[in-house]
Amino acid sequence: MNCLTTKFFQLSVISGLALGAFSTQVAAADDKDFSGRIGVINSERIFKDSNLAKASQTKLQSEFAKREKDLRDEAQKIKTAAERLDKDAAVMSDTDRVRRQRELADSDRELQRKQREFTEDVNQRSFEERSKIAQKANQALKAVAEQRKLDLIVQEAAYVNPKIDVTEDVIKALNNLR
Repeated sequence: MNCLTTKFFQLSVISGLALGAFSTQVAAADDKDFSGRIGVINSERIFKDSNLAKASQTKLQSEFAKREKDLRDEAQKIKTAAERLDKDAAVMSDTDRVRRQRELADSDRELQRKQREFTEDVNQRSFEERSKIAQKANQALKAVAEQRKLDLIVQEAAYVNPKIDVTEDVIKALNNLR
């Protein structure tokens, strides 16, 4: 064996021994059912079902409702103007038709710019609100973990046995935070 193979073999043996020792410690833990000390949460449910999340959604909707309505109204005006142009184009002079097409294109570009700004603003405010909820949810999560004496809480597991799902407890704790 060359030097590199020998070192790899030694490292493999040491890793195997360490893993075996860790497995033995976990098996010998003072709780017979180690899985009882693990909890799982569904964070999307927390961001959707908690009172704080619902209040946040209502706040965002009221904050952006007027701008959203204004954008819809402006889009309808452009659509109406385009339909009118299509109807009147046959009887218009070339200069008037080209001028109105240009005005319509300018209005459409301006509307698209406003819609992009609106979307960016909504996304930014949603992120800010989710951050506030996450901060308080972490406090609630910690309280639930301490109350249930959990060693580990996992988010978004592929499969969750309902007996270790603590999402509802975290939502209740979050609803009780002030």
